[in-house]
Amino acid sequence: MQLIQQSPDVHDYLVSDQAIDHWHPVVQETADALWSATGDAYSYAKAAFEFVRDTIPHSADSGDLRVAWRASDVLSTRNGICYAKSHALVALLRAQGVPAGFCYQRLADDDGCNPVVHGLVALRMPGSSRWYRQDPRGNKPGVDAQFTLDREQLAFPVRPELGEVDYPEVYAAPHPATLKVLQEAADRPELWRNLPTAL
Repeated sequence: MQLIQQSPDVHDYLVSDQAIDHWHPVVQETADALWSATGDAYSYAKAAFEFVRDTIPHSADSGDLRVAWRASDVLSTRNGICYAKSHALVALLRAQGVPAGFCYQRLADDDGCNPVVHGLVALRMPGSSRWYRQDPRGNKPGVDAQFTLDREQLAFPVRPELGEVDYPEVYAAPHPATLKVLQEAADRPELWRNLPTAL
């Protein structure tokens, strides 16, 4: 799939904001520790992906009722759904100068019912003009997302016959629909009831 860079300026994919607070000490400390263990952009990006995928449980898997949305809070609480985990990974990538943004899928149950928007990350390696989607959701039985630049290995390949969709846009900021639902939810059950069903 050809990804579409929503903002023409790649520098927009390096900025910090309220959700992607890569200036925060928790984000900086984590990024510095990961960079010290790797030392080049590719190895760092892979390590950051695996760190978010593997050390921050998806709250639906862990049963955690808290809702985190700022990257620093996701890293501090070690908790988040796909949108929040994407915020954390984008912040870590941007903290070390790797352009990163947000991509989304529309997924559904096996019968095509209960559609929901799923959050992904896209990154652009320094010196490249190509975007690569990654899914830091977290693996479990039946889910095996991996960091790779030669082929996609996401948590959930879309099934068009069920109305599922890969949205091609790479957003510089979290989509307003996903950010709003995170910010307004008192707990994960409320969040689950209000997840966007399409973009």
